[in-house]
Amino acid sequence: MIKRTLPLLIGLSVCSLAFAQDTPPATHTATTTTRTTTTVSNWTSRRPEGALSEARIKTAIANAGFKEVKGLKFKDGVWQSKARGGNKQWVDLRVGPVNGKVYVDDAPSKLNQDEVSAKLAAAGYQNVHDVDYKHGLWSAEAKNAHGHDVDLLVDPDDGSVVAKSRD
Repeated sequence: MIKRTLPLLIGLSVCSLAFAQDTPPATHTATTTTRTTTTVSNWTSRRPEGALSEARIKTAIANAGFKEVKGLKFKDGVWQSKARGGNKQWVDLRVGPVNGKVYVDDAPSKLNQDEVSAKLAAAGYQNVHDVDYKHGLWSAEAKNAHGHDVDLLVDPDDGSVVAKSRD
């Protein structure tokens, strides 16, 4: 009987040692990664020094031949809105905050990309790049006289700076 019991006791003691070890319970870990995209704008929502009032901007839009204006707001350095002219078509507009000049979204430019770059260089901007025509204005990136990066909006007719980001 001892011969039969001894192997049984040895087997039970080995099993109890195996179960007695502190084994962590099996867990499933789920990892969630959240990606946050932040859009950084160098444009201030504050109007520049000498900017026209909203009433004067509406007058400038009316003087340009537009009857109805909706959604007028100051954004990205210029006044933006939709307006309807004599042809009853709604168009997107940008209006210079200081000069009050109206820029129609799909109007052609009198200047080409190289001429805009040259005008900006003549005005003292350096490293002019990413010159692109959209929304009725030229946009460009450059360094100002102090070496700070600025974003510029440029008049498509004469190459003057309509708006610049804070530096």
